[in-house]
Amino acid sequence: MNILVINCGSSSLKYQLINSETEAVLAKGLCERIGIEGSVITYQPADGAKEVTESPMPTHTQAIQLVLDALTNEKSGVIKSLAEVGAVGHRVVHGGEKFTSSTLLTAEAMAAIEECNDLAPLHNPANLIGIRACQELMPNVPMVAVFDTAFHQTMPEEAYLYGLPYEYYEKHQVRRYGFHGTSHSYVSKKAAELAGKPYEEMKTIVCHLGNGASLSAVKNGKSVDTSMGLTPLEGLIMGTRSGDMDPAIIEYIAKKENLDLAGVINVLNKKSGVLGVSGVSSDFRDLENAAAEGNARAAKALAAYNYRVAKYIGSYVAAMNGVDCIVFTAGLGENGKATRKDICAYLTFLGIEIDDEANSVRGKEIVISTPDSKVQVMVIPTNEELAIARETLALV
Repeated sequence: MNILVINCGSSSLKYQLINSETEAVLAKGLCERIGIEGSVITYQPADGAKEVTESPMPTHTQAIQLVLDALTNEKSGVIKSLAEVGAVGHRVVHGGEKFTSSTLLTAEAMAAIEECNDLAPLHNPANLIGIRACQELMPNVPMVAVFDTAFHQTMPEEAYLYGLPYEYYEKHQVRRYGFHGTSHSYVSKKAAELAGKPYEEMKTIVCHLGNGASLSAVKNGKSVDTSMGLTPLEGLIMGTRSGDMDPAIIEYIAKKENLDLAGVINVLNKKSGVLGVSGVSSDFRDLENAAAEGNARAAKALAAYNYRVAKYIGSYVAAMNGVDCIVFTAGLGENGKATRKDICAYLTFLGIEIDDEANSVRGKEIVISTPDSKVQVMVIPTNEELAIARETLALV
């Protein structure tokens, strides 16, 4: 069966067509600037040249139509007709407490996802737009929603409750949800395979480090804690997000800078993190280059980032009463050898020893700890699209 994986944003759409039997990517691409002048679709068939085409996309329906046209194109298409698409898997950011696993997209499921829009106002409405566009163009093809939050629904109350009046949880569902769940699930399972141990017997810490970043503690195959919270703003220092801080800072900055609540939240989401500290960039390659050239603020941003990751790892060792494996994934986790080395330098108390030669490898599945290390440290590239395809196949 061929499964089309859709990851829909407010003005963009990523896609992959995956053969579920071989798990090979048949084609992939991106639609950009949907609803904006200068729309572009990128399409790349397996073993074929990348095609970039400017084409109007006033709505997501037109964008998805362009994707389907590219996949079935006589010249470079990878399927002859849409009859070869057996199912569509959609990434949905927030499932609240309503969804503890992936689900077939019925009218009832769509209504329940819409009820979670307040929890992810930038993401869920865009995800729903993509789903409805696919339903319009492929009315007889089964569709599945795979949630960023679902994997973390196994967290115990002590991990997800905030120190707020309990009625806020009861009335407004204010609690920790966590994100990047599809990645954390995929990578923690891969880690067990690489370690040669049963997934249900592993204690694993997954470090999903990119522009958005989160950690998870996965004990016996279940997420028991994660660093992002009600929204993706909580947790680690990130590319442009502040991560954890004293909540009173919001009022303090609002008064000092003459900002309203929305203005401060915008600063915390888009102007903070390593960008805010360094004043250079949210791209860690730029920060490393600037620090190497003597930029003190870039060096401070990197040091603060690595410290925060190490501190979370330490807390998750306590939460699980031990750890078998620490895994780095996502853009920075897979490629940032200096970041990995600096974070692990805080963890020698766990008996961790890093193999510098292995750690010099970028973007490949590899154990970077020495054979004598008491905790295995790995790099495992994430593959959220494949994880979504697997979830979709299991349901249809």
